[in-house]
Amino acid sequence: MLRRLTLTAVASLAALSAAAPAATAATPLLPLPPLPLLQGDWLDRQDEQTRLTVTISESGNPQADGTFELECDPAGGSHPVAQRACDLLDEAAESGRNPFVPTDRNAMCTQQMGGPAAARVSGTWEGQDVDARFSRANGCEISRWNNLVPVLPSAR
Repeated sequence: MLRRLTLTAVASLAALSAAAPAATAATPLLPLPPLPLLQGDWLDRQDEQTRLTVTISESGNPQADGTFELECDPAGGSHPVAQRACDLLDEAAESGRNPFVPTDRNAMCTQQMGGPAAARVSGTWEGQDVDARFSRANGCEISRWNNLVPVLPSAR
């Protein structure tokens, strides 16, 4: 989202700077209107940036266990595959799907155990507070975990 906003601002600035010399040659200098990018809620939009803390335990992969920071737009932090994780979160946002919603308590889930892996994801995603817990305790939770790979590690 920030990339699109920046691209739109750059294109607007290029169009305005190309039109300004022609307009000022025929008329006296007039100030250009302020750019929308530099006004209003632009600074507030920084709050929409994704900043998550991902804590993994008992995943079966010692390199995957631990606490990682994930930042998007641009991708960064200590997350091992930050760009891929951010791409997945961007796709979820574009499709209107929130990957952090817990499983419905009334959902019928297969009674299978996917291992002792546990995860907690907290922070902000698309300007929304996130505090989600994940496990592999049944079929619904396994599916929920798998839908968030590579933010969460794939299970072994």
